[in-house]
Amino acid sequence: MPEAKLYPDVVTFAFWIRRSSVKKLAERFQAEENCIHLGRGVAFHIAPSNVAVNYAYSFAAGFMTGNANVVRIPSKDFPQISIINKAVNMALEQYPACRPYICFVRYGREQRINDALSSIADTRIVWGGDRTIAELRKSPLGPRASEITFADRYSLAVIDSDAYLAADNQPRIVDDFYNDTYLTDQNACTSPRLVVWCGSQTARAKERFWSLLLERVQKKYEFQSIQGVNKLTNAFLAAAAQEGTHMISCGDNRLVRISLDHLFEGLMDFRGDSGYFYEYDCQDIRDLKAVCDDTHCQTVSYIGDPQMFLPLLKTGVRGIDRIVPVGKTMDFDLIWDGYNLYERLTRTIHIS
Repeated sequence: MPEAKLYPDVVTFAFWIRRSSVKKLAERFQAEENCIHLGRGVAFHIAPSNVAVNYAYSFAAGFMTGNANVVRIPSKDFPQISIINKAVNMALEQYPACRPYICFVRYGREQRINDALSSIADTRIVWGGDRTIAELRKSPLGPRASEITFADRYSLAVIDSDAYLAADNQPRIVDDFYNDTYLTDQNACTSPRLVVWCGSQTARAKERFWSLLLERVQKKYEFQSIQGVNKLTNAFLAAAAQEGTHMISCGDNRLVRISLDHLFEGLMDFRGDSGYFYEYDCQDIRDLKAVCDDTHCQTVSYIGDPQMFLPLLKTGVRGIDRIVPVGKTMDFDLIWDGYNLYERLTRTIHIS
């Protein structure tokens, strides 16, 4: 482009991204030649209060990347926390040299404590939603410190009715879906709140799928009355916000299905939990852009062929960080929410 030559900074950028330069960058980073990776230093983790084991995943990521970790564990006394912490203490008895790298703390919302821990942090990792992030940002970080934030997110599931009905392991698929949703009362950001059906046998597949799920729920899930009240409230709000929204009776408040004539922006403002699902029959996968073109959209789980999502992704959708099979939504990885935690939690020393 002749006009680019008028601007030295544009020329410099164009030179840097030329084909041969990009190939060299790829080769260097793949081989990681002449580089040493170290932990950034002190990692201050703020775990969400409503998910029992998230703090452990966050800690593991910080620990494996070589950081000293201060982890604020949930204020709610989940039994899972005691089990995990006991295992950590047992490991530390065998490897006492690791003790300076691990500090689990529990406290309320005192800003003075947030201030103190943020002031010594080289990286701050905040889980728990937009409000928690805003509160923690009142506590300043050092000039060289970095921050990784996991904001409010929502997820959905897409089920190809033909693939589901052709599967030999339909009960296992339903068990996997149960684990993705009911085990955390749908409070995990990875838990589907919307179930999208596609294919040529949606009515038959839905009848089979939901009846199997209801059997599981009635046997396994402990239900509280307040959960039913919250579900009814969300259903009324969604119906008031958009015509064509109606409840499908399942005969049990443990499972509430809300049928949608079409998807609309803002649907997830009315998302519920504890077995509350919006449901939509999809003819064109690109229709999902109405709910996926939002940076709050995180995980899409599926039954069928993941290639079906390519037309949606090619629209340039702003959401969706993960596409995984049903049953794998909570499988943690160092690539999470669009972050490469290995890179974000280390610093690179280049030797030339």
